[in-house]
Amino acid sequence: MATASFDNARREAPVLSPIEKTPDFRPEPAALGGKTSLVGLTRTGLKDALLAIGVSEREARMRGSQLWNWIYLRGATDFAAMTNLGKSLKAGLAERFTLDRPEVVSEQISRDGTRKWLIRMAPTNVQEHNRGAEIECVYIPGPDRGTLCVSSQVGCTLTCTFCHTGTQRLVRNLSAAEIVSQLILARDRLGDWPGLEPVRNAGSTGEAGRLVTNVVFMGMGEPLYNVDAVIDAVQVMTDQEGIGLSRRRITVSTSGVVPQMTRLGDESHASLAISLHAVRDELRNELVPLNRKYPIAQLLQACRDYPGVSNARRITFEYVMLKGVNDSDDDAYELVELLRDIPAKINLIPFNPWPGSVYACSDWSRIERFSQIVFDAGYASPVRTPRGRDILAACGQLKSETEKLRARARMMLEDGMGAEAVYAGADADD
Repeated sequence: MATASFDNARREAPVLSPIEKTPDFRPEPAALGGKTSLVGLTRTGLKDALLAIGVSEREARMRGSQLWNWIYLRGATDFAAMTNLGKSLKAGLAERFTLDRPEVVSEQISRDGTRKWLIRMAPTNVQEHNRGAEIECVYIPGPDRGTLCVSSQVGCTLTCTFCHTGTQRLVRNLSAAEIVSQLILARDRLGDWPGLEPVRNAGSTGEAGRLVTNVVFMGMGEPLYNVDAVIDAVQVMTDQEGIGLSRRRITVSTSGVVPQMTRLGDESHASLAISLHAVRDELRNELVPLNRKYPIAQLLQACRDYPGVSNARRITFEYVMLKGVNDSDDDAYELVELLRDIPAKINLIPFNPWPGSVYACSDWSRIERFSQIVFDAGYASPVRTPRGRDILAACGQLKSETEKLRARARMMLEDGMGAEAVYAGADADD
């Protein structure tokens, strides 16, 4: 049965949300003043940096590979540590560039071990003044893997009504370097580089002894509205002479930006996840307003055509469980019918509440019944265990809290106080 607030809202003709937002601004090609960090750059970006300090075209290729190795294989934080580079080259690099990571404004650690970082990027535009854009990044440890959830935008283009991030304005897209730097920073914080001691309670090591084994583009933003940067970032993360993640272990989630899906598959070879959440256009138009642009039939055809899709490489369909909204037996039967000819896994996500939401999570018995129907139809239907709910790090909860905290609460956050203190401070001001 629906919650009262949502039920009342649906008795009237729904007021449909706008489909998309436009960015507040676009970043300039280079950071304002000061030095630019090389962390996160593509191979082409590193070569261009070397050419900018006078390295010859012929030498730049070799030196670029050396830089690549130091930054992405060894996690170097200082040019002085690069023992196979000459003194003059190291001095030239240090004069124009840095190996700086984004600033960690705060770190919160959930009772279940999930870690959420509020990260501040370097300023890229006069509108950002002396404070760069802020995004959230989440690390989720597991017994056989460690998953990093990265953001692709500051805010989000879309307006999905059940998603906390969707209520935030879209500030701008992140660059490929800013996306990759989230992974670099996470490995720094976790001690996940060769020769470093892993932090305690960071989870078990997975593939090749790593703490971060998987990356999911499920943080802030719609990745396919920033597809150029996302593809470049995936290529950096999967380069086998550097970070070396498996392409199968990188998943890009989209709400259904159909025109970019084929390109994503062709150029990144990343695994695909679809934020579906409804089986009928009428309801999905409300939950995921982008559906009014690319309806379910069109979206599912793009899934059938996704490069490389097969029973060995299935598409994940994400389905958030909303009480009395999309969780009936009929919804479950219709879901499996819709996906009948698509190699698929259906990920059921208990709704994660956030302040001001009109939705409630389906009862556990209802989620189990829904999952059983899907499973009996031959589909894997895991129920995603909510992780990091106590620090608003769970699916659909990410939002840069500093965007709306009052000045005193913001200072508390930047002084390192925990989530409970921050929210208490905000409440006290109201």
